[in-house]
This record gives sequence, C-alpha cells and structure tokens, in this order.
Amino acid sequence: MIRRLFPAGGQVVEDLVAFALDEHRPGGHHLMLNMVTSLDGATAVGGEATPLGDDDDRALFRALRAACDVILVGAGTVRAEDYGPVRLPGKAVEARQSRHLPPVPRLAIVSRTLDLDPAARVFSNTERGPYIITGEDAPPARRQVLADRAEIVVAGESGADPKSIIHALHDKGHAVILCEGGPTLNSQFIASGLVDELNLTISPVIVGGSSFRLTHGAPEVQHDYRLDRLMTGDRMLFGRYLRVGR
Repeated sequence: MIRRLFPAGGQVVEDLVAFALDEHRPGGHHLMLNMVTSLDGATAVGGEATPLGDDDDRALFRALRAACDVILVGAGTVRAEDYGPVRLPGKAVEARQSRHLPPVPRLAIVSRTLDLDPAARVFSNTERGPYIITGEDAPPARRQVLADRAEIVVAGESGADPKSIIHALHDKGHAVILCEGGPTLNSQFIASGLVDELNLTISPVIVGGSSFRLTHGAPEVQHDYRLDRLMTGDRMLFGRYLRVGR
C-alpha cells in the first residue's frame, strides 16, 4: 500500500495507474527518469536492480509504464535485467485505451554496437518489436541481423545522441518518454539537460560494493529540481522531482 506524505499527507493511493496517468502526462513533450537506489547510492545488487525493489516499487514501476508513450532503456540494462516485451495488467490497458492511448507503450533500446541476441526474450513479440536506437556508425552486419526483430532508428552519427533520440521519438508520435536507465544512459540525458522529471525510489538497504550511482560517466553539472511529491510504501520511499523552470 502506497500513501502520499507530501502534499496531502497520509492519503492512500488506491489506483496507481489512474494516479500516474493523471500526474505524469502534463501535456506536450516530457522526459521522466525512473530509478531505484539503496541508502548508500547503489543502483544494483549483483548487476541487477531487481533485488532493491519490493511489491510497492514494482506496482509504481508498472503504473509509470502505463502513463508513458515509450519506454527508453540502454542495451546493457536490457541484458542485465533480461527485459521482455512490454506488458501491462488488463485494467491498465483499459485505462490507457479510455484515454485514447495505445494498449501498451513501445519499448526503445539504445545501443551503439547492437550487441543484442536476436533470440533474447525482449524480441519475443514478433508482431510488435521494439525500436533499437543507434548511430550511423553501427555495424551494418548487426543491423541486418536485428532488422527483422526490431525497427532500427538512427539518431546520431557516432552512437545515438540524446537530443536526436528525443527528436526521433517525438517524430514517431511519442510525447511522454520514460527512461529506465541504466546509469550510463541516464548520464547522457542528465548531462544534456533533457530530464524534466526524476522518480527516485529509496530502498532501505546498504549495499556497499562498486555499483554505479544514478549517473555514471556524466561530467559535473548542476541542474536544479524541486520536490513535487513524496510517498511511502511498507518499506520504500518514493520521491518525484521536477526540473525547476520547466
């Protein structure tokens, strides 16, 4: 069960999907980032984010997916988390369709080298494969291997460029973009100043080790965000931060 702490402290959020659809589709183009971290800033345990989550985190994760037009994720995260095709519960599908949205959002995978197994689970929906977003310098042989599994989108010269990625997705009619990481992909969008919204789940565990932070490889920047909402589950703390001036 998830409750709002700020604003309107103590209110139970009964329908997370309707809540997300109301609050995370502000009109116009919007890029939101959703990540979970431990108390000491780790984004993964043993290379996976899943051990950091719980049922409340997963419920909010699905609700945010239900609110977007396209889910953007790096190829490394797809491999590490064994991503599959996007699926939503029936009520979430109905809620989207009632708002004249497609039944489920598209999946867009960012990969410079196209190092993805065409037999991977993420390509198992042959009727509606993901986008693979890459650069002009992507290996032609790899493009050919994946061309019948996904729609290849070129968005940059040397690898995919963050601004070009956003423009390419907007051109395909996707206004609300949900980025699910990982940290290297996050760093590219944060460094470019493109993230309108950060949804951050704090998991009450200490991990240690050498897990990457929320961003990895980004230059030092300062972009100001304001706390828009704070919620709590049985264990987790969920914050929503909006870019100042947007």
